[in-house]
Amino acid sequence: MAVNLLQSLGFITAIVGFSMIIIATAMDDWQVEDRYSKLVTSVYTYQGLWYSCVGQMSGITQCRPFYTILQLPALVQACRALMIVGIVLATIGILVSIFALKCIKIGNMEDKAKANLTLTSGIMFAVAGVCAIAGVSVYANSIVNNFVIQSVSINMGSLQTRYTFGPALFVGWVGGGLLLVGGIMMCVACKAMMPEKTRQVYLEMLRNFAKLTS
Repeated sequence: MAVNLLQSLGFITAIVGFSMIIIATAMDDWQVEDRYSKLVTSVYTYQGLWYSCVGQMSGITQCRPFYTILQLPALVQACRALMIVGIVLATIGILVSIFALKCIKIGNMEDKAKANLTLTSGIMFAVAGVCAIAGVSVYANSIVNNFVIQSVSINMGSLQTRYTFGPALFVGWVGGGLLLVGGIMMCVACKAMMPEKTRQVYLEMLRNFAKLTS
């Protein structure tokens, strides 16, 4: 019963995290113009991975897509790639974990086979979470660096636009963290599902995986 609960909780947690990283990837406000030192605050700009937008306090917004990949900064391309890889891995992990759930009976599938599928899905969820967290963190780090540079320029009298963290970053961080937690829960559930003879082998695999991700 405890194994079923742990496995189900890991699956649900991963589903929620998966939904959040999809939302974060599609959101347009990864970075938002800092209006603290701006005289006119009724108009502001914000950017995401796919669009650059101008918003007004009245609620009217106009967005322009990034038409070509070749003119995009390498940072944006890398963040896109990390988020897409995370989404793809999480999608595969969800499909695999559906067959691994102990509450779902598929023919005469043995517990060992379900344990293998549970471990596979758990690793996929964990890697997807790491990809999402890495993508968001790289983007956030660039915002911090540019903010410091633009702050110096503004203090010297230059009219530069500073950007700060947008809501999409926090959605991505939470989603990646939930995927990582869900993957760990699935891996722990796999440990309890495995026969005693093969449990040590999988424990060693988990230790090696933890070393690689640390």
